[in-house]
Amino acid sequence: MPAILQLKDIHKAFGPHVIFEAANATLNSEQKIGFIGRNGAGKSTLCKIIIGQDTADAGEVVQSADLRLSYLEQHDPFTPTETVLEFLMRHTGQEGWRCGEVAGRFQLKHALLDTAVKTLSGGYQTRVKLASMLLRDPNFLILDEPSNYLDLKTLILLEEFLEDFDGGFLIVSHDREFLKKTCDHTLEAEDGRLTLYPGTVEEYLVFKQEQQAQAISYNETIESKRKQLQAFVDRFHAKASKASQARSKMKQIEKLKTIELAGPQRSVQINIPAVSHRQGVAFRCEDLSIGYPDKLVAGAIHLHADHGAHVAVLGDNGQGKTTLLRTLAGELPPQHGSFRWGYHCEIAYYAQHVAAGLDPAHDVFTHLERRAAPSVTRQELLAMAGSFLFKGNEVKKPVSVLSGGECARLCLAGLLLMKRSVLLLDEPTNHLDFDTVESLGAALRQFQGTIFFISHDRTFVNMVATQIIEVKNGAVVGYPGTYADYVYHLEHQVRQELTADQGDRRPAAARVAKPPSDYHLRKQRESTRRKLAGEIKRSEERQASHRHEQQALEAELAAHPTVWTRELTDRLAALTQLIHEEERRWIELNERLESLAGSHPTTPA
Repeated sequence: MPAILQLKDIHKAFGPHVIFEAANATLNSEQKIGFIGRNGAGKSTLCKIIIGQDTADAGEVVQSADLRLSYLEQHDPFTPTETVLEFLMRHTGQEGWRCGEVAGRFQLKHALLDTAVKTLSGGYQTRVKLASMLLRDPNFLILDEPSNYLDLKTLILLEEFLEDFDGGFLIVSHDREFLKKTCDHTLEAEDGRLTLYPGTVEEYLVFKQEQQAQAISYNETIESKRKQLQAFVDRFHAKASKASQARSKMKQIEKLKTIELAGPQRSVQINIPAVSHRQGVAFRCEDLSIGYPDKLVAGAIHLHADHGAHVAVLGDNGQGKTTLLRTLAGELPPQHGSFRWGYHCEIAYYAQHVAAGLDPAHDVFTHLERRAAPSVTRQELLAMAGSFLFKGNEVKKPVSVLSGGECARLCLAGLLLMKRSVLLLDEPTNHLDFDTVESLGAALRQFQGTIFFISHDRTFVNMVATQIIEVKNGAVVGYPGTYADYVYHLEHQVRQELTADQGDRRPAAARVAKPPSDYHLRKQRESTRRKLAGEIKRSEERQASHRHEQQALEAELAAHPTVWTRELTDRLAALTQLIHEEERRWIELNERLESLAGSHPTTPA
């Protein structure tokens, strides 16, 4: 496939900080590329250079004449009063029926088309931007952190769209599951260079680790051989009879070259200060209503959580998840009813935009010192700073020069140093890279205190959650299944809605389509194959999750038969049924995949 976009010897620096140094990459319109790298590695900067919002200090971006580039805008291009349909028509120049058709792919239809964009939630505003991007008829997309602040349903809609998109794209994301489901190539920014790998992010990370191990082994072999040759030279270079051999060995030494290894990446290892382990109920609410004086968000809420529970608060954007957390944190008064925290429950609250409250006059150490509990020692403070990659002199870094990811890490470090027994976390993973997200998830999983958290990062939720509540349509209720069950049912719901919508949005004349070409049949078959393979993998993951829980319950029954409850018996029976259903579905999916592999499109005569 010919190149559609070439990055040649890109150099970029901000003051003394070098972002890119002779970075090169060649992209084509068939590649679905996940763009990864540490915070501050230059991912957003490169996207801006490609779309022309920034310039490189040296080098060039070569665009093919065939390139039709579109990108997800980070700013809000809406006027204060225009509706979804009015914005799409103005911003893209397309006719109303076409705008409505494309908007419908993101479940923007009926009354939503006549709703002012500014009044929609952040997730729905992003859907409007995605529809606007698609209406430009692009063959290559640039999406910089599209999953930030998106609810899970919108994220699944975006995944479905990207799986069917007939073109290439470059996505910056720290959401591992999102990249796994959408991308078949991986681009990494590291140490000023770009590496493009023809495989998924997980395959690339394994490959990178193997390459590093091979390089280390090769270098060790070279060093060993160099020492042997040097020993010969040192021993015999003064002897006339061996002088020529010694000179030959010296030439061999000069030819021995080791592989240059990248400097070791600092790993994030987060250790949360221990809190007292307690038993019993940590939180209880009775007939609670939440919202604002002029708006009821949810009512008749009856919930409880024990000490040590890690509660994931899930639901679409705009349903009231943040309102619930703000109420539990004491920032909003209840509209009706009451809630109560247990004895000695001290709360630390991480809000979505908490970084905006950082004092730019402070440095890293000062901020952490002011947030830390009185019992925290200087050594503990420096250890926490180091675990969030503020090491050595970096604790003297002014807040005013920190990147978005660094600000998020600093706020989290300060919150954990407060040594509170209850953590309320609203989207704590936004702007964090893979390593930090997964290290934070591992640390919170071991945390003995109570956590209520909002997140749409599936890897993170899977690591942390022990309990699920869903905020939906004015209600807040506990979800009876696992997080894997929740994601599966939401994916199924989204696909049903998309299937029901197919064909209904177009005029009758537009529904009479020409027979698909051999090329398009191949594209359709490949898209179907990818979807089936993804569903099979997710089915296997759900089976493994159910079996793990089943084995844990059976072990609990064997160890403590006297404390077994009816609720646990019902859950064990439900798991057995879920496993049977998932096994049946897995067989059906594999049969469909095998059938697809045996079919071939017929080339028209």
